[in-house]
Amino acid sequence: MASQATLPRPADNARVPFLAPFGNRSYRVMFPADLLTSWAFEMETLILGWYILVETQSVVWLTVFGSLQFLGTLIAPLYGVACDRIGARNMLCLMRGLYVAQATLLAVFALTGVITPIHVVCVAVVMGLVRPCDLSVRNTLIGGLMSPAQLMGAVSISRTTMDSARIMGALVGAAIFALLGLGAAYVMIAGLYVVSLGLTLCIANPARAKADSHASPFREVWEGLGYVAATPRLLAAMVIAFLVNFCAFPLSGGLLPYVARDIYGMGQGGLGFLAAGFASGGLIGSLLLGTAARGIPAGRVMISFTFVWYVMLLMYAHTSVPLLGIPLLMLAGFMQSFSMVPMAVMLLRSTEPRFRGRVMGVRMLAVYSMPLGLLLAGWMIAKFGFVATATAYCLFGLLATGGIALVWRRHLFPLSASANAR
Repeated sequence: MASQATLPRPADNARVPFLAPFGNRSYRVMFPADLLTSWAFEMETLILGWYILVETQSVVWLTVFGSLQFLGTLIAPLYGVACDRIGARNMLCLMRGLYVAQATLLAVFALTGVITPIHVVCVAVVMGLVRPCDLSVRNTLIGGLMSPAQLMGAVSISRTTMDSARIMGALVGAAIFALLGLGAAYVMIAGLYVVSLGLTLCIANPARAKADSHASPFREVWEGLGYVAATPRLLAAMVIAFLVNFCAFPLSGGLLPYVARDIYGMGQGGLGFLAAGFASGGLIGSLLLGTAARGIPAGRVMISFTFVWYVMLLMYAHTSVPLLGIPLLMLAGFMQSFSMVPMAVMLLRSTEPRFRGRVMGVRMLAVYSMPLGLLLAGWMIAKFGFVATATAYCLFGLLATGGIALVWRRHLFPLSASANAR
């Protein structure tokens, strides 16, 4: 009787929706595993991006490096098929084992003094085939572990691992890199991946629909694409995902080293503060979404806050003072959370379980627009400058989002629509 009294009651979870997902043991283990992985991701991205920029003295090479990290989005639907077949937890373990191997390799190269930009680019190619799909596999696993009523809270809390990593991971990574060098930084990164892998192995395998082992993986991918195309709310979300990865995320992600050095005249520490500013806003947004988990109409919130996100980025693009730029990046990060978290929840809630992995894989396929946006931005910045390029990206994003809202308004805005189911 005493042990039963310590268990969380449904009424308690209703009062504190942010804590409700932690009633699931596997989620309690998954959270720190994802947190450590996200910290390592952010440290790697910031450290290697700065290394490439300093060694090559080229914003074009910086955007090439950033683009290579998203190669895996082209085959993301195949990751979704694998999740549906072997389980998202098993897929996550395989992926994180590879993270350990690549981080260890770069640590050895750095400590022995043989590392070059070519080594970094080669590792970026390998990592780019795997790492972009980590988020979709995480969300697929959450969809299998949690009830529909807890999805908004669970996804919001999970998102805080990425946002907090962009704050502390960026600051810690920049500090270690500046003080101790690349080798010591990569020893820490490899250690984070090792602990994360150990925790991921402790997550339970959720029940899943039986897959047809004789079906071709490419046929299953095609079925997943057809399912998305035939479901208006899912298709609208995919178009928004493609759009924001093309012309919003490059401005607050891959181009930050250029903004820090060439626009604001800052070093590694300043770059860390810029990255942390965007992430701080995202973290606050995720926390608020978690506390209001049951009252969010996902489709309506997703499209509305995408508009405001572009407005914040447009103001940031015209700011040449860090003391103004960092708060604007924080506001952009806040709006980003209120756009991306409801999107993920809408996809998980309104997708049949047997298609869940493939739909999240298609979602990550849309992320491939980010390297396209980065490469185009690199060329445009060299030709027209950062302000003109960022302004063009934001205006295009606003116009395109308006078109999406108009075309799919019946499926996104009414409270009775499936996209807004609570």
